[in-house]
Amino acid sequence: MIVSKPEKWLGRVLLILLMAVTIIPFISLFITALHPSGTYPPGLTWPETPHWENFALAFQSANMLQLLWSSLLIELAVVPFSILIATFAGFALGHLRPPGGRAVFIVFILGLTLPLEGVIVPLYYQIREMGLLNTRWALILPLIGLFMPFAVTWMRAHFVNMPPDLSEAARIDGATTWQLFWRVHVPLSAPAISSLGILLFLWTWNQFLLAVVLVSDPEQRTMAGALGAFQGQWGTDIPLLCAGSLLILAPTLIVFLIFQRQFVSALLQGSLKG
Repeated sequence: MIVSKPEKWLGRVLLILLMAVTIIPFISLFITALHPSGTYPPGLTWPETPHWENFALAFQSANMLQLLWSSLLIELAVVPFSILIATFAGFALGHLRPPGGRAVFIVFILGLTLPLEGVIVPLYYQIREMGLLNTRWALILPLIGLFMPFAVTWMRAHFVNMPPDLSEAARIDGATTWQLFWRVHVPLSAPAISSLGILLFLWTWNQFLLAVVLVSDPEQRTMAGALGAFQGQWGTDIPLLCAGSLLILAPTLIVFLIFQRQFVSALLQGSLKG
């Protein structure tokens, strides 16, 4: 396919505009965080004396160490377990295709259309009846359930596109269903599994609504959920609030930058197969 020069330039201009729209808010947060605490910075103006101590003050004021530990515990409970269930279910629905599998898959597809805001009230009463309010389990269990429609659909799409010749060859060699899954399909599914893990990590880390509604103790929330309490305490201190926001965003940016190759690889693998 031959692309003309005007189309190339148009594509580059659109990419530059998209990059600017994405990066400018982070630049604004960063510059604002360097202004003196308690002031109202006038737009994107670099301060005469950058106040780097705002980041240390925000780290101490928000008790970031405790929030990091809480977020880590929630991530370790949600992400691996969600990936495990989704991989099993995706393999069953996409490769084994049991009777009734299509109906089950339709249920998961319908789950993708269910907004979190539509279930937050009944979810609150259900968690309260279970006696889990204001605990990390109030976030862990709902997040695993809410992630399942997308996670299972993601993994099923991968296993559906796996070449059937691989499974036939493994069956001829005497492989059981478990050996077929663990020794053949799982190693080949590494890009899809890793990219799903990245998405689940980012979504869990940035979960705000569930953390605010179901957990009243900020130290039991995710870092993004604790931002609400930090904002309530330092809402009038704009530089300090911006510094705290950047500290909360930093882990997600680091994880994405580290694993971006695996994420792009999974997307390209799906596009080539599809």
